Amino acid sequence: MARIIVVTSGKGGVGKTTTSAAVGTGLAVAGKKTVIVDFDIGLRNLDLIMGCERRVVYDFVNVINGEANLNQALIKDKRVDNLYILPASQTRDKDALTVEGVEKVLNDLSEDFDYIVCDSPAGIEKGAMMALYFADEAIITSNPEVSSVRDSDRIIGMLSSKSRRAEQGLEPIVEHLLVTRYSPKRVNNGDMLSVEDINDILAVKLLGVIPESQAVLKASNSGEPVILDKESDAGMAYQDAVDRLLGQERDFRFIEEEKKGFLSRIFGG
Repeated sequence: MARIIVVTSGKGGVGKTTTSAAVGTGLAVAGKKTVIVDFDIGLRNLDLIMGCERRVVYDFVNVINGEANLNQALIKDKRVDNLYILPASQTRDKDALTVEGVEKVLNDLSEDFDYIVCDSPAGIEKGAMMALYFADEAIITSNPEVSSVRDSDRIIGMLSSKSRRAEQGLEPIVEHLLVTRYSPKRVNNGDMLSVEDINDILAVKLLGVIPESQAVLKASNSGEPVILDKESDAGMAYQDAVDRLLGQERDFRFIEEEKKGFLSRIFGG
């Protein structure tokens, strides 16, 4: 049976789809057969970030409604073996998702995949609740700002009360915290919350800290998951997070401000 991971947050624009693409790709590179499912019905951004938007013929809702089967709707990634994408519909609304329909699709995927990564819409509306309902693990994505962390705290409450695991009295969803767009310099200036501040508020095990990086925007615009950019700080930070997800020990990088050398201090480099 597949492990179902939801990438979620309370606030929009924190990097959930970027994270879903990076984590899904990283798991596939590690040899795990992985599918990334876009739950953001009506918007559909995952296929853009994965660079497969022109290959979308059928989508998640088509499969739920019996208008296509999974083999018709799944898109195989051209760069990474073991990686597939199930895109969302741009022409339907969130009400197209039903518990029975989503459960059947996830059960069918579970027979063939090691990991199912669910890219959730923001907030607590129907699409987001459907994405987290069946989860075994959750990656709670938050920016280092008060409003984002507060909204993430609300999502943690939903994970512990509104999921299938909570309803059936099963082991709780395994929660991971991923902090995105982190700038140690701005933390030191008092403009951002520190990792310690966020941990104190949310009390969720830290999976990764993704630094604020132009590489994320560049990767999104080029339709390539940033984790494949091995030279970028964001790509390396996402790789560390995937390694931790798979049970490996990794030191946390990019959370301390780099100290300038002697010449840099003198000449302003």
